[in-house]
Amino acid sequence: MFSKILIANRGEIAVRVIRACKEMGIQTVAVYSQADHEALHVSLADESICIGPAPAALSYLNQVTLLSAALNTGCKAVHPGYGFLSENADFADLCESNGLKFIGPSGDIIRKMGNKDEAKRTVVASGVPVIPGRENIRDLNDAKKAAEEIGFPLLIKARSGGGGRGIRLVRNMEELPRAFSTASQEAKSCFSDPLLYMEKLLDGVKHVEVQVLCDGNGHAVCFGERDCSMQRKHQKILEESPCAAMNDQQRARLLKSVRQVVRSINYESVGTLEFLVDKAGNHYFMEMNTRLQVEHPVTELYAGIDLVKWQIRVAAGVPLSFHQRDVRFSGHAIECRINAEDPARDFVPTGGTVQILHIPGGPSVRFDSALYQGYQLPLHYDSLLAKVIVHASTRSEAIRKMQAALCEMVIEGIDHTGLFQSELISDAAFEDGSYTTDYLEKRGK
Repeated sequence: MFSKILIANRGEIAVRVIRACKEMGIQTVAVYSQADHEALHVSLADESICIGPAPAALSYLNQVTLLSAALNTGCKAVHPGYGFLSENADFADLCESNGLKFIGPSGDIIRKMGNKDEAKRTVVASGVPVIPGRENIRDLNDAKKAAEEIGFPLLIKARSGGGGRGIRLVRNMEELPRAFSTASQEAKSCFSDPLLYMEKLLDGVKHVEVQVLCDGNGHAVCFGERDCSMQRKHQKILEESPCAAMNDQQRARLLKSVRQVVRSINYESVGTLEFLVDKAGNHYFMEMNTRLQVEHPVTELYAGIDLVKWQIRVAAGVPLSFHQRDVRFSGHAIECRINAEDPARDFVPTGGTVQILHIPGGPSVRFDSALYQGYQLPLHYDSLLAKVIVHASTRSEAIRKMQAALCEMVIEGIDHTGLFQSELISDAAFEDGSYTTDYLEKRGK
């Protein structure tokens, strides 16, 4: 097992990884920008190193500085968290070439599955259906030709990365030039890769993803599916497991496809395969995230597993101590993302200082965050403040538990989406599980 790990991230995910390492007896090194010098992950780690000024490009995305911090502190591995460099194949290679274990899949696998074009080709070769589309869109002329082939409405997406970045909806040819330009610019800014791909927009569908964990000996385990259909501008805002709209036959077909894909690429580490599921229960592969997901706690509560610890163990060469038949799912889990955004002002990002903080509690209530009373929120990074996760024996009980947790939660000093989430899970479409990816757009949010 690793003696010391560098956490190449910030915020709640850095805190989450540090806590797992403490429980495993592993020392940790935190990195932080000048804007994060008073962040919680800095004080929780055994050591901490400032890696540059506030802009992420000069700190959390600076590969050389991160590598130097790891080597100079005697780290044996690097945990990338999610976002930033977590799906950067070059960074994974750089770690490995300098004797550091990148806690995730190899650079080759990240390239194969992190690049959405190649990922789709790989999935098609394994016999799994994909959404109709075109890859390697380099310029506007390519985009126009692809649009004529695919038909409208369609989505333009960044070839690299995820998290809803670099995505634009295009309803007709007149909207294409502007959408192409802005998507390309955002893709270049967020992922250092301006190339795009285009796919047919499927209406009235569920966004369903499957969590997998694979070791270096060819053993792969699926931990069920998460329904991530409640989205705003392609950004997930809450997740639940299992998906209330799927039956056992549809679920079995979906998990079979997932196993086909991960076995065909000899995947190793945690990962998530994302699909669109239509009203008939047919599924279409979208992409694979070769990292830990923001919503991983939903699966942890539903399946009774610590994914972060097992991600670290697998990276250290420890084989899985269980098989698919050993996994026991229980009840229902829901996660609500609490963002520093003001719903009353079209979800504009907000800042401020946490004046009062009360964390919701009770059996099977989890609050993942890096907040503390007096914390001043920097405006340079993602708006995620916290994640409220609950688990109960039934879905209806889980909804009531979440409503109670959100009512109990107090974060004063920063405008946030807690009340919006509380209202959302009271909607009839959420309560009956019928909501789809376009629900909030139709609702006018």
